[in-house]
Amino acid sequence: MEKLLISACLLGQRVRYDGGGFDPVQLLLDWQSEGRLVVVCPEVAGGLPTPRPPAEIPGGQGALVLAGEQVVVTDQGEDVSAAFIRGAEQALALVRKHRIRYALLKARSPSCGNVENYDGSFSGVRVSGEGVTAAALGQAGVRVFNEEQLGELRALLGD
Repeated sequence: MEKLLISACLLGQRVRYDGGGFDPVQLLLDWQSEGRLVVVCPEVAGGLPTPRPPAEIPGGQGALVLAGEQVVVTDQGEDVSAAFIRGAEQALALVRKHRIRYALLKARSPSCGNVENYDGSFSGVRVSGEGVTAAALGQAGVRVFNEEQLGELRALLGD
């Protein structure tokens, strides 16, 4: 059985920066009951509390954070890059432990976004880019999807 790494918030866990979670769709609950899901919130795994100040990557490029060329900052100006990198490392450890090839992560998150991110201005402006964990997983060969791409992932898995 193919295991998937999944963002904890997509299963309803209240780990988002604002202390919230999302109502999980039935397919995810089915996969969870089958034991297919390995759950992580990279930000919490990296040591950040819930709730926590919102954070963004100026320019939206998580790979630059991994390379030490950019930072993740809160809306209060605090550099939280180290926690984001630790969370990405925790996600990578799970991927290796469970031999995971696919991840389903939260769209537009500074950790998990895989297609676009916010631009770092805290004004809602989106740019092409990926979060720190999504970038780390991609560099490790994991194919990352977001909840808006669930149909594509399901078709790929043959479910």
